[in-house]
Amino acid sequence: MKPNIHPKYVEAKVICACGETFTTRSTKNEIHVEICSVCHPFFTGKQKLIDTAGRVERFQRKYGRKTEPAQS
Repeated sequence: MKPNIHPKYVEAKVICACGETFTTRSTKNEIHVEICSVCHPFFTGKQKLIDTAGRVERFQRKYGRKTEPAQS
């Protein structure tokens, strides 16, 4: 490897939007993320909808379940 061309590799603090923090190593001192293993639905088993500009409502209107007519 060539000397003096590689960035410094330091211990970094990762901060999630849910408030969870942990440390890793990176070229940056601090990393901000929106979702982590503590709040990700795959790991928690809970569904969390992140709605941006009403996309979930539009999807529900377009593909959501229709109410079935009452059977006599």
